[in-house]
Amino acid sequence: MIFELAGGLGIFLLGMKHMSDGMQAVAGNSLRRLVGAVTNHRVFATTVGIIVTCIVQSSSITTVMVVGFVNSGVMNLSQAVGVIMGANIGTTITGWILVLKIGKYGLPLLGFAAFMYLFTRNDRWRYWAMFVMGIGMVFFGLEVMKDACSIIKEMPDFEAWFARFQADTYVGVLKCALVGCVLTTLVQSSSATLGITISLATQGVISYPTAAALILGENLGTTITAFLASLGTTTNAKRAAYFHVIFNLIGVFWITLIFQWYIQLIQGIVGVDVAESVLIDGKETYPNTVAAIAATHSVFNVCNTLLFMPFLTPIVRFLERIIPSLSYKEKPRLTDLDIRILETPLLAIEQSRKEILKMGDGCLKMLDWHLELMQADEPNKQLGDRLRQRERVLDSVQDEVAAFITNLLSGNVSHATAEEGRRQLRLADEYESISDYIVNLDKFDRKLRRDGFRFTDSQRADLESLNRHVKTYTHDIHEALSASNPNILTSTDASGKRIRDQVKALRRKHLEELSAGTIPPVVSVAFMAALNAYIRVRDHARNIAETIALEK
Repeated sequence: MIFELAGGLGIFLLGMKHMSDGMQAVAGNSLRRLVGAVTNHRVFATTVGIIVTCIVQSSSITTVMVVGFVNSGVMNLSQAVGVIMGANIGTTITGWILVLKIGKYGLPLLGFAAFMYLFTRNDRWRYWAMFVMGIGMVFFGLEVMKDACSIIKEMPDFEAWFARFQADTYVGVLKCALVGCVLTTLVQSSSATLGITISLATQGVISYPTAAALILGENLGTTITAFLASLGTTTNAKRAAYFHVIFNLIGVFWITLIFQWYIQLIQGIVGVDVAESVLIDGKETYPNTVAAIAATHSVFNVCNTLLFMPFLTPIVRFLERIIPSLSYKEKPRLTDLDIRILETPLLAIEQSRKEILKMGDGCLKMLDWHLELMQADEPNKQLGDRLRQRERVLDSVQDEVAAFITNLLSGNVSHATAEEGRRQLRLADEYESISDYIVNLDKFDRKLRRDGFRFTDSQRADLESLNRHVKTYTHDIHEALSASNPNILTSTDASGKRIRDQVKALRRKHLEELSAGTIPPVVSVAFMAALNAYIRVRDHARNIAETIALEK
């Protein structure tokens, strides 16, 4: 019995993971846009939470992801509480999937989907096959667990132990809810305890009221995942996790007060007799219990959300009061990347993309600052320090992005996500290299000033013109990266050649001026080095354009 129960539970959980991975890969960009569109509007945020949780098939993944977003500053607390409430509703989809009476078809579904997954070359079809394979595993795992639980009825000692947990009194309801909470806390998955609860209930080992009380406890137990994820995070992330705990704690408290009326209401809504049994393979089972359990789960979370919805603003204020902000900067990292987001690779790769876009913005600012420094008659120490500090920041950002993407690629990600990750590693390196050459440009100018020299008026005018052209070229490519425009290599080819021709012309002009013997050697060396630095900035910008255009 133990072996069958463990094996069935393992297959069930693996099926849930395959369903989640398959749906995430199929949803793709839609999932990214959905999370990016979250606003302070509580109904919309709740709807997003429902849809995202239906896609990822786990409220724990959604809430941990939300804690990660709040921790990184991508999402504020008002948005987070709405998404968390939606996640609690979305997780009930698992129960309704199990209501489908296709348990005996779980193994054929698993088999046919496995063949498609193994032998098709189309990525999209493979992920659909993974999703269907997950459904098959969920139902097959549930059937195995049901068979294991049916043995309990033949063992008087086990049955007597389960009979001690009856939700026929208020204390009994609390006792059952506590068991559900502890079990979910231990296995860190409400889906696992839901599968076990349904298996026990359909075999008649526990009654429907007991199963309903266990479900309430499972709602409470699932909050531990987000709570653990909030340890060591920012104040706002802690507030989001604590809201999840408060939301479920208050919900379970008020529903237990009216529990007997509540389960009667559910039976009326479902319209089936949960006590009605049928013989399947000579064994007495209670198939109607599954629909009642799914309805218990859904109605509870919907009612709890409707109850909380009007009070979100005062609840947010209450959380801000009991968990006050700290007086110092809480975020030790330079980027908004958070390891918790790695649970959803598609959203993680989008977050790292945003950080790379910020690197590009930083490089463009550095070109503007360098132009201002070069034009100034007197050295601007404050602006020069800011330029060099920005280069050091971009070095650290590249390190954080590289570590984040490496962690992402070490997991089980789709081919498209892996390709995007490798492209982003190259982009981060190119932007960091651009920042290095811009700082070198400033070094040449500062060294000349320190030695009592300056570029000639003609040289400064030429370098300023070149700086503007390089800035425009880099800006156009950066905008193309932001808009994911694959045609950028063709559209900027002419301007890139003009920059190269301009540099060649300036070198020829400089060599002609050298023959007149009016330019000090130190100025000559600095000017040629500056021209080389600009052409290297242009080359790295072109590498970015090639990466956008998916060329090697």
